Amino acid sequence: MRPPVPKHEQKRLKVLWEYEILDTVPGEIFDDMTDLAARICHAPIALISLVDEKRQWFMSRIGFDAKQTPRHIAFCAHAILNDDLFIVEDATKDPRFANNPLVKKSPKIRFYAGAPLVTPDGYVLGTLCVMDHVPRKLDYDQQRALQILARLVMTQLELRRHSKELARLRAHREKNSAALQKLRAQLREARRELAACKAKLRQCCRASGKT
Repeated sequence: MRPPVPKHEQKRLKVLWEYEILDTVPGEIFDDMTDLAARICHAPIALISLVDEKRQWFMSRIGFDAKQTPRHIAFCAHAILNDDLFIVEDATKDPRFANNPLVKKSPKIRFYAGAPLVTPDGYVLGTLCVMDHVPRKLDYDQQRALQILARLVMTQLELRRHSKELARLRAHREKNSAALQKLRAQLREARRELAACKAKLRQCCRASGKT
């Protein structure tokens, strides 16, 4: 079953692309959070997944070989439909996933829990999720920990975006400063040339007997 499309999907995609994170190497801190999620939830698979227009791309992954999967088979594509924890205790008994190739074939997912990555404006970019090969549940503390870690992932994404914006602003300021210095140098040269022209004109006037 193909996942529904979230409301304001084009705006959500635009916000996702503004983070400039897709197909990059985000950093060790995201791998640490993925590892922590797997350990807390005792799960063999943990992912930070960002859902693009046609795919889900894994910013960090443990226990999962693929770097991305098509969006139409992604559990996370269902999880981004709201800002609450999305749990599938047994995928084989859920009509949305029973015939999913990720369930019927390797890695044979049975359990899924995804905490949404929600921007300050309320757009869900993806999830921090854990998966298992057997049906199971998460206790309350595990669910809370997964949600907290997801918020920390989003905080790091925000910090990364702001750092890039500041770097661009700094580069733009330095470029403008260099351009201003160049203009000032050109103005000083123009003034010197003007002064030289005036002096030469005065010399010509004196030579011709004019005042």
